[in-house]
Amino acid sequence: MTPARADLRVDIDKSSQRMSVRVDGAPRYNWPVSTGRRGYGTPSGIFHPQAMLRRHFSRKYYNSPMPYAIFFHRGFAIHGTTDLSRLGGPASHGCVRLHPAHAATLFALVQREGARNTTIRISN
Repeated sequence: MTPARADLRVDIDKSSQRMSVRVDGAPRYNWPVSTGRRGYGTPSGIFHPQAMLRRHFSRKYYNSPMPYAIFFHRGFAIHGTTDLSRLGGPASHGCVRLHPAHAATLFALVQREGARNTTIRISN
């Protein structure tokens, strides 16, 4: 018998630069993020994971590492960053960056619960 999958919700608020994660409606995590800086907007809307790559390097931006990448819309992804001092403020080319440990936690959670059961909502 396969265990039931939980409903996983990832909310990203661009105005506060925070990500909250809920599992079956219960708050689980709340982390600082960096979304797109001026001229490089992060898309708003409701998305689902389209691809997941534990080790990915950007083809567009200087082969930059994008660990624990969860692609949700075209080339936009949630992924880890080494630029920790910029978390909490807009800094990216449109992706959603977070601490590598948090990115690993989220990646494992999406793997466990499944992309179909994961909703990513980006607002403000």
